[in-house]
Amino acid sequence: MAVEETKAALEVVQGALNNVASAKAIGAALSIGLGAIGSGIGIGILASKAMEAIGRNPEAEAKIKTNMILAIAFTEAIAIYALVVALIILFV
Repeated sequence: MAVEETKAALEVVQGALNNVASAKAIGAALSIGLGAIGSGIGIGILASKAMEAIGRNPEAEAKIKTNMILAIAFTEAIAIYALVVALIILFV
């Protein structure tokens, strides 16, 4: 009984993977997922190092914050590019 259910479930999964719409959804999910992970890690490291720098040299806080915000904007742009790629994969 369990073997038959497993075979039936495997056939359903294989059928879904052969579907073009499913492949597009998986590709879009991977695209935005990996893009968001990379961007999140980058922003985390960037903020951590900025806080370390401010802790070591509080007088330079304004310059460090300005550069940190600019770098975060560039890093977030990469996540937006990943979103655009995901939407292209999904709808084109």
